[in-house]
Amino acid sequence: MSWFKNLQIYCLPKNWQMTAADLIDALAPHWYVPAESNDLIRQGWVPPREGGDLVHNVNRQMLLHLRTEKKLIPAKAVSQLAKKRAQEMNEAQGFMPGKKAMKELKEQIADELLPRALSIADTTSVWIDPVNGWLVVDAASPAKADEVIKLLLKAVDKLPLESLRVQRSPVGVMTEWLQADDAPAGFTVDMDTELRATGESKAAVRYVCHTLEADEVRRHIAAGKQCMRLAMTWDSKISFVLTESLAIKGIKPLDVIAEKESSTKNNDERFDGDFMLMTGELAKLMADVVEALGGEAKA
Repeated sequence: MSWFKNLQIYCLPKNWQMTAADLIDALAPHWYVPAESNDLIRQGWVPPREGGDLVHNVNRQMLLHLRTEKKLIPAKAVSQLAKKRAQEMNEAQGFMPGKKAMKELKEQIADELLPRALSIADTTSVWIDPVNGWLVVDAASPAKADEVIKLLLKAVDKLPLESLRVQRSPVGVMTEWLQADDAPAGFTVDMDTELRATGESKAAVRYVCHTLEADEVRRHIAAGKQCMRLAMTWDSKISFVLTESLAIKGIKPLDVIAEKESSTKNNDERFDGDFMLMTGELAKLMADVVEALGGEAKA
C-alpha cells in the first residue's frame, strides 16, 4: 500500500473501545454507490482492499477509504451558453434578462449539461489508531479533511473526536528552532521553509531546496517574520513539512524505511506488513512532534 502523504490529525480517547466490526456496521448504510446521470456528486465508503471489508483492520489499526465522485461542468462553457441564450432572448423579447434571470438561466444550463458531464473519482484514506488515540485523514487541506470527518460523524453516532491541540504554538516553536539554529532531539531541519510577517505588509520569504543560513534567517525573524512551514526529518527515517495549522505534509519515507518494507510475494501479507510499518512509524512521529510542541493541551 502507499504511505499517507499528508496528515490532518484528530484525537480519540486512548484505547477507544469501538471495534472494526462495530465500525463496519456503522459504515454499511453509507456504502458508496456510483453516481447516476443527474447526480452532481456522490460520496460513500469503499473497502480499502478489493473484495475486503469496509474497514481493514490489522492489530487494532484500522484503515478506511472514502470515495468521492464529482461531475465536471466547466463554468466557462456554462457562461458562454448562457450569454448565447440571453442574446436569443433579447432578440425575441427586446431586452436582456436581468441578474436574477441570468442566474436561473445558468442553473438551468448546468442541469441540462449534467447528464453528459465527465466525472472524476478520488479516494481519501482515513487511519484510526484506537490504541494511541489518533484519527488521521490523508488530505492536503483542513477543508478536505473536515468534509471526510463530517461524513464519518454522520455514520458513527457520538464519535468522541476532537481536533489535536498542543501546549505551544507551532509558529512560535518553529521560529525558535530557526532562530536558535537547533532542532529538537530526534529531528533535523531540512532546506525548505516559509517565513511570513504577521503585520499589514504580509511580507514573506520562501526557501526551496536552499540551505538555511542562520544569520540570514535571524535577520528575517528580527524584521518581524515568523515560520509558517518547516521541512524536517524525523529519526533519519521520514521527511515531512510541519505547518502552522499543525498538519504534517509531504511525508516521504526514507531509504531506511524502504529497506524494511515487506518483500513477500503474497499481496495480502505485503499490504498488511506495509500498513503496520506505516502506522507504527507515523504514530511515533506524531507523538514526538506533539512532545516537541510542549505536549497535548488538555481542556
